[in-house]
Amino acid sequence: MIDTQQYIEVSIRLEPFSEEFAEILMAELSELPYDSFLTEKPLLKCYIPKDSYSARDLKVVLSAYPAAVNFSANLVQSRNWNSAWEQEFRPVVVDGKITVKAPFNKDVPRTRYNIWIDPAMAFGTASHPTTCMMMQTMLGLPVKGASVCDMGCGTGILGILAAKMGARKVFAVDIDAVAARSAWGNARWNRVGTRVETACGDASLMQAGTYDIILANIHRNIIMEDLPTYARSLRRGGHLLVSGFYDADAPAVVAEACSRGLSNLESKTLDGWSCVHFMK
Repeated sequence: MIDTQQYIEVSIRLEPFSEEFAEILMAELSELPYDSFLTEKPLLKCYIPKDSYSARDLKVVLSAYPAAVNFSANLVQSRNWNSAWEQEFRPVVVDGKITVKAPFNKDVPRTRYNIWIDPAMAFGTASHPTTCMMMQTMLGLPVKGASVCDMGCGTGILGILAAKMGARKVFAVDIDAVAARSAWGNARWNRVGTRVETACGDASLMQAGTYDIILANIHRNIIMEDLPTYARSLRRGGHLLVSGFYDADAPAVVAEACSRGLSNLESKTLDGWSCVHFMK
């Protein structure tokens, strides 16, 4: 699929610059919906289709962050975004057991679980440390026959992996409609579409059912807000994996989860990021 639509590039100067500050803004702006980001200290560059851009909406978000009020917006000339991804995307192999690759990747060794994705611009290609840690931890879970919820599913990588590991049913949810559609398409491309249901929305959609495993690789603030819902939606003896936050934020996440009746089984760290495994 070729995408040559025009984009607006918004460059936000963050003073002082921090990765955490950039992550918070990315989470906020992805709801407008900005669909890709690039950090070039001290700038956070954000991209949105021209027809979706609203300077007013952007200013409303930035008004809550006085250190990020200076920005510029410029039209990016049409380009074949998929062609750009073909030049940049590299397959990811996790623990020699999981491979995430795009159709244009050549000579990639097969592993036990092989996931093909269309690497749409913003929603996850398994290269981020948080996604890698989530997949590593999933390898040790009783996924076969389980009911799984993948919150903030992005391209659907974690939900697709769960289905390939034998999950009975996967409910994949993302607040961004483009991400939800991407996950839907990728699930079918990987021939697990009959077991992966996708939806656009927030954690409130989880309350229609209960789950043996809940996966949430999202921003810290969203996880903290939604932990009560995760705890209610998790079956007794079920597993919750959360990531998407820095090591320094892990104690707050653990404390909140434990206050909701969950037990902390394991914590992983990679490149300053954290992944925590809870059980109910």
